[in-house]
Amino acid sequence: MNSTNISALEKCPTGISGFDELSDGGLPRNRPTLVAGQAGAGKTLFGIEFVLRGIEQFQEPGVFVSFEEKPADLATNVLSLGYDLAAHQKANRLRVLHLSINSSEMIESGEYDLEGLFLRLNAGIQETGARRITLDAVENLFSGFTDIRVLRSEFRRLMNWLKDKGITAVVTTERGTNTITRHGLEEYIADCVITLDNRIDDQIATRRLRIVKYRGSAHGSDECPFIFNKRGISVMPITSAGLSYKVSSEQTSTGIPSLDVMLSGGLFRGSSVLVTGTAGTGKSSIAAQMLDAACRRGERVLYVALEESPDQIERNMQSIGINLGQWRDAGLVSYLATRPTSRGLETHLATIASRVEEFKPNLVVIDPISALNTSTSDERVKLMLIRAVDLFKSRGITSLFTALNTADTVAESTSVGISSLMDVWFLLRNLEVAGERTRGLYVCKARGMAHSNQIREFLLTANGIKLVDVLLDESGQLLTGSARQMLLKQKDAEDQKRNASVTRRRTILENRRHVLDSKIAALRAEHEEELRLLEEDLSQEDWDRSSADKATSDITAWRNRVNHDRQ
Repeated sequence: MNSTNISALEKCPTGISGFDELSDGGLPRNRPTLVAGQAGAGKTLFGIEFVLRGIEQFQEPGVFVSFEEKPADLATNVLSLGYDLAAHQKANRLRVLHLSINSSEMIESGEYDLEGLFLRLNAGIQETGARRITLDAVENLFSGFTDIRVLRSEFRRLMNWLKDKGITAVVTTERGTNTITRHGLEEYIADCVITLDNRIDDQIATRRLRIVKYRGSAHGSDECPFIFNKRGISVMPITSAGLSYKVSSEQTSTGIPSLDVMLSGGLFRGSSVLVTGTAGTGKSSIAAQMLDAACRRGERVLYVALEESPDQIERNMQSIGINLGQWRDAGLVSYLATRPTSRGLETHLATIASRVEEFKPNLVVIDPISALNTSTSDERVKLMLIRAVDLFKSRGITSLFTALNTADTVAESTSVGISSLMDVWFLLRNLEVAGERTRGLYVCKARGMAHSNQIREFLLTANGIKLVDVLLDESGQLLTGSARQMLLKQKDAEDQKRNASVTRRRTILENRRHVLDSKIAALRAEHEEELRLLEEDLSQEDWDRSSADKATSDITAWRNRVNHDRQ
């Protein structure tokens, strides 16, 4: 066959949140897909959402065929999840069929006959112009047959009929004991096989989805958690998370000016931030300060609270002057408050992913992540957090994780070992100096930015968090709390004493200057008087000389006259 006549497998997007990403585009177009799972795994909801999403998002009418539930019961069951079957049926975009078929009705002359079923399916497809169809609980169709060869043949015939109709189909069936399906053969015939699982781990139920096979297409093959919410099914596609996300060079404030200085301007947008410390060091307070700063910039914040209720968090933060309630009222803060033991880790992750998709936050706070390992292993918590970090980074969301360190924990470590995933790590410590415990903060690491290596005293004040400059004693020991205040007072007293001494010496010198100025003035006056007298004497001498010269001239003139007269 000429390769130029071969086209890539066309995909039919399901519209189910996360699934199309996991399956690289959706289900195989114009082919049947087998969905298998035990009771309560979500098979029916997967099938009904596939049909309804096609109607609402892709303008593709559909048919839903149930071999178990009646249409009225089905409509009631899915209404709580936001699906209104009646409205779509009234608009002739959806046909819901309930086929209660006895296997004996389809046996003619000892042979199995599906023609009656095909006629009814074809009528429903033609009435709506359906492009999608779901056959729910198809195992009821073949429940009366024990001959595996006949069952295999007829199931293959059903699959081929759906292919020939050029319609994308979802066929649901129950799981077998040790096989994917009850009879263990349907999965070999279908082109695409999906398993749904409702598993109990540590007394907590978790739903998981896995694409077992997908002929002609690449796909994720790991188990992925999924949940039911008001938006339908949400799948967390773990296998799609990677390291190809874009990064930002924009820096944003932590809300603590002195901490921004330590980070050379603030945090890179989209960074993952870890705050660790023992009890009472102020981890949640830093989270609240960052939340407040983000909201003041008009950004949205998702706060995942694992130990305290939203009201308790808001009340506690008022003690340091932070009003978080105003941001919740303004719609900028959304809380996801839940006990870690209320559900499995995968369900927590899927719930967070669904809320992120719905709320579209700029900042996500998870406080504290150490609460997650109360009922499970550290390794499972680490895997869950790796996926959460990838989720946030792929969407450019800044994330803040707080973690409790116990007294016997090495300071530069975390209880679940995720520090290597973090871009920025703030370490809070209780410092004991002079019989007093105070708080200290230092930046353990900050990727991509110059940062301070100093320990700063960490103060919780009525006006928020403040970091004070480093103060060392003569031996180089860091001083905090009362010891710091005593040294500051001592230095202040020494400064005052030194200032007083300087003032006193300045006064003496000033007085001496005045005396010197007076002496200089007297000498200048004496000098000027002597100059005056000298000028007077010189003037008198000049007058006397002028008078003598005149007298001599007069005598000479007189003598000349006398001599003239004698002659």
